[in-house]
Amino acid sequence: MKSIIALTAAAAALLGASPAFANLELAQKKACMACHAVDKKLVGPAYKEVAAKYKGQKDAVAKLSEKVIKGGAGVWGPVPMPANAITPDEAKTLVTWVLSQK
Repeated sequence: MKSIIALTAAAAALLGASPAFANLELAQKKACMACHAVDKKLVGPAYKEVAAKYKGQKDAVAKLSEKVIKGGAGVWGPVPMPANAITPDEAKTLVTWVLSQK
């Protein structure tokens, strides 16, 4: 009986876990939130600003994923974004999440 309750609780937790929360956790784990916030400019632009700027651009995920991995400068001002220790899949996950912010 205890194992059924534990399985039910685990399944409920998985079903209730939103992808947005999981991607916020990844952004925190990769230290993205040290320079970015969802709704306000810190060192870098707010994720909502990034989403608005790249809205509708078909190549945005690929383009921004590369910037997350390699770093970049000049698009949002003089402060460069450094290269990040992140896999291509993690970068794609994060960029997809960033672009979903409204």
